[in-house]
Amino acid sequence: MKRINIIKSIFFVSTIALGVSCTNLDEEVLDGFINSAEDGGAINTAALLQSSYEGLRSFETQGQMFALDEMSTDALVGPTRGGDWDDNATWRQIHVHTWAPDHNEVRNAWNALLSNVYNCSLVVENGTAAEVPQARFLRAFYYYNVIDLFGQVPYREAGSKLTDDPKVWTRTEATDFVISELEAVVAQLPARTVNDASFANKDAAHFLLAKLYLNKGVFTAAAPAGPYTFAAADMNKVIGHIDAISSSLASDYWDNFKPANNTSPEILFSAKNIRGGAGGGIQYHWRMSMHYNQTPDGWNGFSTVAEYYNKFNPNDRRIKNADPAIIAAFGNPVGFQVGQMYRPGGTVALNDRRGNPLFFTPAVTLITSGTTLETAGIRMQKYIPDVANINTPDNDYVFMRYSDALLMKAEAILRGGTGSVGTIMTDIAARSGQAASAATLDGVYLERGKELWLEGWRRNDMIRFGKFLAIRELKPYVSADKYILFPIPADALFNANLTQNPGY
Repeated sequence: MKRINIIKSIFFVSTIALGVSCTNLDEEVLDGFINSAEDGGAINTAALLQSSYEGLRSFETQGQMFALDEMSTDALVGPTRGGDWDDNATWRQIHVHTWAPDHNEVRNAWNALLSNVYNCSLVVENGTAAEVPQARFLRAFYYYNVIDLFGQVPYREAGSKLTDDPKVWTRTEATDFVISELEAVVAQLPARTVNDASFANKDAAHFLLAKLYLNKGVFTAAAPAGPYTFAAADMNKVIGHIDAISSSLASDYWDNFKPANNTSPEILFSAKNIRGGAGGGIQYHWRMSMHYNQTPDGWNGFSTVAEYYNKFNPNDRRIKNADPAIIAAFGNPVGFQVGQMYRPGGTVALNDRRGNPLFFTPAVTLITSGTTLETAGIRMQKYIPDVANINTPDNDYVFMRYSDALLMKAEAILRGGTGSVGTIMTDIAARSGQAASAATLDGVYLERGKELWLEGWRRNDMIRFGKFLAIRELKPYVSADKYILFPIPADALFNANLTQNPGY
């Protein structure tokens, strides 16, 4: 019977990843249970470990974790454009903080993260000596995201009965567990492979530990909305783990996002995509914003808002890569696109579908119509489209970069850690032709917004710096404290050990 349950559970995890839902099984997948082969049945741990890596691609799409981490901030908005992009107010609710426990992307993120925890746990309990450290790292990464987004974390002890409700860690307990897991496994992980950061490695573990210690004051606060206290001992842990990373900045910022970005020395951990072969939804990162008539063609959807764009110098290379090859292939700079758009070559102006100039404007509203329907909002491309295969490109999806690590170190020092910021701010800004931001906490926050745009860290940063609930351009009110955490999806509350997050 145990063997049958394992097979059924693996099948259900596969189907949930495709968006299929079965009410009577929600408790199992939503709680990320742990199992073992105590009945002697063989579990293909190599295949499950591969699935655990492939699960990282769920971060690549426009929804799920990416939407919760970026759309909920000042960096990204999903306007309703006439009859397009409303999706029952899915995107607007995230941006203006009006989501509820039945929100589809909240549910999808919860399911995706805990489904991957499930696969990792099977490998941890049954895998080989080489597989287990990788699975523990990956599970820690998925758990980190559950902690960050939802606070409480369901888990099952090895060998527990599937009929029992999973137990639940508090946010503090889960944080302590993930830190202990990573500290136990970091020495067992291999060094990062040159030109391939898509496997669990020491540098990635040190980065994730630094991220945990930097946010520990948030994750262990008495109230999710603070106040937060950042202990000097934790800040020194951040500094120590960053110093243990063996890396360097890429000479060109865009080396991290080109089709062959696996060659960048700066990328510490990524999700592998193979041109014309196995891969995730990296094309979302040009399709979701670009207009139908551009090259590559897009879906005329998401944009940024003027207050975020105005943080940058318009000539900052991080938002304006106008290299000749890019203009020849696409007609417009990669990065943030504003103003008149062009055909490949950059000389013939494009029109929208009504025959009007395709001229992207900084002004954008949550619901657009009329002449601005297709032009409102500055558009973004974080990754350089792969001209060899637009649909199945070679760009790896980046989770961890050394520039982020350096900025974490600077922040930790400024929050009471030992040491000097030194040239960190200058080194990061200089390669993009910019003056360094001040070596202050405000300067670090500003530089993180410029350096790491649309890389999945904006919400986390805004919370830690006390900015997330504040008034901003398209949200003219202070959000309630409850929005620091997302709600536990309604279906998950079949587990009697889970309680809804306060305020929902």
